Amino acid sequence: MSHAYPNQNRRPRGGGGAGHLARNVVIVVLLAAALATAVGLAVLWPDHAKVASASSGLEFAAKGTTFPTGKIVALSPSCPGYFSSKAAATSSPGDTRACQLAKVELASGPSAGRTVSLPLLWPWATAGLHVGDELELIVPPQPSGGNAAAGTATGTGTQGITVNGVIRDDSLLLWAVVFVVIVVAVGLLRGFMALVSLGFSAFMLIEFMLPALISGRPGLAVAVVGGSAIMVVVLYLSHGVSIRTSAALAGTLIGIVITAGLAQLAVSTTHLTGVSGDVGGMLAGVTQIDFRGLLTCAIVIAGLGVLNDVTVTQASSVWELRAASPELTCRQLFTRAMRIGRDHIASTIYTIAFAYAGAAMVVLIVIFLYNRTALSLLSQEDLAAEVVRTLCSGIGLVLAVPITTAIAVLLVPATVTEPEQNRLLNELKLRWYSFIPRSAPEASAPVTGPGR
Repeated sequence: MSHAYPNQNRRPRGGGGAGHLARNVVIVVLLAAALATAVGLAVLWPDHAKVASASSGLEFAAKGTTFPTGKIVALSPSCPGYFSSKAAATSSPGDTRACQLAKVELASGPSAGRTVSLPLLWPWATAGLHVGDELELIVPPQPSGGNAAAGTATGTGTQGITVNGVIRDDSLLLWAVVFVVIVVAVGLLRGFMALVSLGFSAFMLIEFMLPALISGRPGLAVAVVGGSAIMVVVLYLSHGVSIRTSAALAGTLIGIVITAGLAQLAVSTTHLTGVSGDVGGMLAGVTQIDFRGLLTCAIVIAGLGVLNDVTVTQASSVWELRAASPELTCRQLFTRAMRIGRDHIASTIYTIAFAYAGAAMVVLIVIFLYNRTALSLLSQEDLAAEVVRTLCSGIGLVLAVPITTAIAVLLVPATVTEPEQNRLLNELKLRWYSFIPRSAPEASAPVTGPGR
């Protein structure tokens, strides 16, 4: 059913031949970008021999150290010989005097089945552990003929056995299942496709980006190619193949390039090293990582999610505004969509800052306790890196808003009478019916969409 408007005879600017030309140009550009991304993936694909060499050269513990698992079978609130019962009983959650004595039955390793007694020092003593919880232990190399587990079983001590961590597989799996169920229940097909997109993003990060950086590939190139590959697949999977999604993708790719360029410039002008703590020194000895390039890549990847959010929102805003007011000119459409974009920018800027502040909260507390001036604190490597990350991501997404809005205004049709996915589905139906012989009853059946 067609809709009549008072000025229906006046075609809004942005439709017609100019609109078709803009669509063709954007499609060609996106195809070229996809091809360049594929070539980049081939050129930058990691050297797994170098990755394996780096992995074998990185020693997390002394040779001969084992990491068996065990289950807590008994807990005592005090640790004689480590802290007095009074100190342990009155310790606060953050008190490093906290201690519990645990009996742990080994579930793996050469001494599986034996029981060892060991202290749960801080922070494990304040983690809320109970009988039945599983731990990963560290068993150092034993003297010739020695057996740590046997010694503890007879009460002669722990022989250096310590807690390495808590086995959280079941609880993490439970939370993952809850997350998946809620996303699919509320988001339906879109929610499911978003989960598939999340899986693809994890695949790209683990199989391409991290190994490529370890192999010594340029961080800037890895960021642009990897980020572009993720966005091409994620956007079309999550939002469907349509001109509206293509407009958002075009704005996203431009935003990635802008953010990458800003990150490279910011890292250079602020003289950041990309190395923080002892971990950087440990990696430097066994890998070919360019740490400044690694920081540039991290800045780009950190801003992908928010960048994708604003570009999709802007493209959808333009389409909805066109559907509600087909008589708007391109200038009016752009102006109204930018009002939405400015509100989104205002909320997104502090969202980025809060996200980075939350991730670096421990570092912020330590630096704050140094009791130095604010400018002096901001010059510290860890905090300066977070500031640069926030500023570059913020500038990139702010510039992506008008760019995406302008692209969407050029691509949006003169009238939007039904959701994009419904129109695409009808087009696919028409193509299917074209293959059916005319004598078939289905050939004469009308194709109807929702609301028709």
